[in-house]
Amino acid sequence: MSDIPDPKAAMIDAALMHVPFDGWSEASFRAAAADAGLSLPEARALFPRGAVDMALAFHARGDAAMVAALGATDLSALRYSDRVAHAIRTRLELVEPDKEAVRRGLTLFALPIHAADGAKALWQTADAIWTALGDTSQDLNWYTKRATLSGVYSATVLYWLGDQSMDHAATWSFLERRIDDVMRFERAKRAARENRLLKPLMAGPEWLASRVKAPSAMSTSGLPGRWRR
Repeated sequence: MSDIPDPKAAMIDAALMHVPFDGWSEASFRAAAADAGLSLPEARALFPRGAVDMALAFHARGDAAMVAALGATDLSALRYSDRVAHAIRTRLELVEPDKEAVRRGLTLFALPIHAADGAKALWQTADAIWTALGDTSQDLNWYTKRATLSGVYSATVLYWLGDQSMDHAATWSFLERRIDDVMRFERAKRAARENRLLKPLMAGPEWLASRVKAPSAMSTSGLPGRWRR
């Protein structure tokens, strides 16, 4: 393994030749190890749970590529909603050559035993997008932004996987409609906050929301957020 500069990347690259046929399975894992020149114990050291951890590493690699691409692009002229749409489109276009691997990953993480891993990977993608776009929220908005984006992203991925239109034009139209729906909801929330009749009703929920802090405000507790007295 010491002769391979990046054995994890080598394993993932090798697996992408087998996953379209065998899925993210033990067969793909073993074949990838052999193609990458690794013994099974060496491969297990890299991916203890085998194909599941390899699929997660493939997903994380897509996130990292997206973040790098966004960092090299000037998005200052775009509205914030357009920046989000651009980020999601970039994420999907980067893995378009391995679309079948994404489809197989969706099937894997739809299984109850791996659903938590899939949800975590989805949340990490949403977090990567917001962080790359410069989100500085430290309150409940940190959670709601990522939860909302997770819904938009997952729906777009499902549409993208079945899209046969030229250059996935139908997917990008679908994405724009979903973001427009979110923006309409945000405008409705803003109007409710500014409505003099509704303000008294919103006072309690607003106070409660102000007590919640983002994970970045944590020290070492390991919890997903914190409550401020």
